[in-house]
Amino acid sequence: MDDSGVPVPGPEVREALERLLLDGPRRYTRRQVAEMAGMPPQRTQRLWRALGFPDAADDDPVFTDADIHALGAVSDLIRSGFVDEDAEASIARAMGQALSRLADWQADMLADALTRAGEDGQRRAASPEEAVAVASAMLPRLLEIQSYVWLRHLAANADRLLSAPGSGDRRELAVGFADLVGYTSRSRGMGGRELGAMVEDFESTAAEVIARHHGRVVKTVGDGVLFTAASATAAADIGLALPDVWARPDRPPLRVGAAYGTVLTRYGDVYSPVVNLASRLTSLARPGALLVDRDLADRLRAVGGYRVRPLRRVSVRGYEHLQPWLARRPRTTDDQQPDDADYDEDSFDAHDDGEDVGL
Repeated sequence: MDDSGVPVPGPEVREALERLLLDGPRRYTRRQVAEMAGMPPQRTQRLWRALGFPDAADDDPVFTDADIHALGAVSDLIRSGFVDEDAEASIARAMGQALSRLADWQADMLADALTRAGEDGQRRAASPEEAVAVASAMLPRLLEIQSYVWLRHLAANADRLLSAPGSGDRRELAVGFADLVGYTSRSRGMGGRELGAMVEDFESTAAEVIARHHGRVVKTVGDGVLFTAASATAAADIGLALPDVWARPDRPPLRVGAAYGTVLTRYGDVYSPVVNLASRLTSLARPGALLVDRDLADRLRAVGGYRVRPLRRVSVRGYEHLQPWLARRPRTTDDQQPDDADYDEDSFDAHDDGEDVGL
């Protein structure tokens, strides 16, 4: 059992699961895999590291037939012209980072399934046979769901590429950060379960709001989320809705910054000075507020309906005279609140616990 009294499956269960998950036993060394796949050992090691796995000793038999098959698939993609050999490690790294996180929570789900309570109400560890049966029933369903979600996202991106032929990986996008204010100081007093619940609530809330307003979550790291949107209005709707939806007395407040411009989209991530600008604006924003750059503010004013106004220029790292713009919701006929009455434009001091915003 572990420290909390939960029964832990023995090593024989791990061996049985590995055989199932890896489609066979570990039997080949790194050099044997390279030779059988027809690749130089240095290249297979580079790909292995890019996928996020630790190095294996030259004489350590840790690889399986599935590894050889996967390397063969990579070679086929390169020979077919779909993938450039210089880009294979970058592709492997992007896939490894995305799927590693997915595997983390799936492993937790599987571990819980292997220690369920029996008829007497007591939790017990599964036998190797039971573990294989549970995993064999669960994995096809997970693979089916993963394939569906992947294809839907691929279809959405295919539509984007077909609508802008020749645009490559440079696009005009709005980039935004949403950041929990005072996360570090608050998290120090939390237990692991409480902190995990708050992070899960934040990520699920952010994902729901961003998707609802036609944005895309690029990545999340505990206290923050980086998102993109194809239009200024979509970014503003996300930035204005997120703090309100998240707001609750037992939660730290949320602040948002967004900027608009040309970004490089590469392997699921985004790169541009626009990303840095959005980060700096977020670090300046007061709890519950959305700050945007001039380009995004101009686009909102051109659309009409949104309330934007410039605030005092401020110097932050990388920007000596940054001009933030405060964005507010469209005015409604029953709106009795004076314009921006709750925001002090001169309060650009260092925020909360001095955390820098960035993912």
